Amino acid sequence: MYSLSEIETTSKRASKAAGYSWGMAEEIGKATSSLELFGLQGVKNLNQYLNIIKEKHPEKIFKIERVNKYDELCPIYCGVAFLDQVQEIEPLRKITFYNLSYPILILAFISSASAVLGKKILVQFSNSSFLMNFNKSIFAMNLDSQVIALASEISIEILDNEDSFSNDEWQELSKLSEKTFVEESDSLKEKGAGAGLLDND
Repeated sequence: MYSLSEIETTSKRASKAAGYSWGMAEEIGKATSSLELFGLQGVKNLNQYLNIIKEKHPEKIFKIERVNKYDELCPIYCGVAFLDQVQEIEPLRKITFYNLSYPILILAFISSASAVLGKKILVQFSNSSFLMNFNKSIFAMNLDSQVIALASEISIEILDNEDSFSNDEWQELSKLSEKTFVEESDSLKEKGAGAGLLDND
């Protein structure tokens, strides 16, 4: 089994060889190892995508809009732009990409953006959903295939932080936790922090 370090280094070098700058290649290496860490097929998707573009390098995207529609979009340039601009994108709440190649590759960048914002981000394409959890995990739902050559439409929604429990449940749990509190006696007060009966200062 290859280590995450080996995956990152090889992905970086292969990306440079396919036409990306060293800076972009480093981001790709980190993203690919992150996908593998989260149980997604980063190496397989990257390998197929690099082999497709090595003869004709994809165009960059410089500004992320609410709707981003091109003949074909690079998941790496889109992912890096999303991460770089995530503070400006946040007020849009929801954005859409059309015709995004190998969309699995964009997920690692959006996962990092989730940590930057401190908010969960929901990504949906090809009947599959992915919930980004502050770059700690990616929860995938209805994922039939981990290699999708082209997503005709990909929706990215920044979610509000909400508790998964009701206020009544919280109050009940808090009340139970109070049973661990110890009433302060005179003995405990004498042993507590701060000056005692004798002050040597």
